[in-house]
Amino acid sequence: MELAVSNALVRRASSGEVSDVVRIYRPAEPVLVFGRRDTRHPGFQAAVQAGRDAGFQPLVRAVGGRPVAYTSEALVIDHVRHDLRATEDHQRRFASFGIQYADALRSLGIDARVGEVPGEYCPGAQSINARGAVKLVGTAQRVVQHAWLFSSLTVIGDDERIRSLLTEVYAHLELPLDPATVGSLTTERPDLTAAAAEQHFRTVFAPEITPSALDQPTLELAASYAPDHRI
Repeated sequence: MELAVSNALVRRASSGEVSDVVRIYRPAEPVLVFGRRDTRHPGFQAAVQAGRDAGFQPLVRAVGGRPVAYTSEALVIDHVRHDLRATEDHQRRFASFGIQYADALRSLGIDARVGEVPGEYCPGAQSINARGAVKLVGTAQRVVQHAWLFSSLTVIGDDERIRSLLTEVYAHLELPLDPATVGSLTTERPDLTAAAAEQHFRTVFAPEITPSALDQPTLELAASYAPDHRI
């Protein structure tokens, strides 16, 4: 449902039912999330089993990218907007949000930079790294007619657990990975808690927004999409 809600929000934004949403949450349980093309690899089932053996729920996401793993020691932020020019500003959004996330982490005293670290998992030119050495934040985008979803995943802790699993998963899928590039905010700032990091990002991205619960139409639509994410 956590993945399905994102899908539901961007669909509702496409129809104009939703105008602008910032959704911030910490995952309810450890998950191993694959891209659609990963499911076609001969090693996919072995990768799925590796996730289950490690206590991670395997899922498939709607946005692109390669496998990622995260626990409740992570933060997901979805920006969703109704936008008649959604298809025109795809690259600009990647660049703009990349700068914002790097600035947000630098204000926490982390040497954050925009750019792909060679050998990182789910590589992307607008990933956020620390010291040019470890990946901290991955970003992805989904564009539909008249709407877009920009999603980020910030790993706060549990990087050793994630590193071990991703090393096995990427081997099964014959994908390059340098395990040393798997990082987290707490490897850069050991005193930083997930709760403090979440509050910091709320201040950055939703300073004047009063948090509210998801409405029933979004939850109902998400429930209809949830089977699409299951393996």
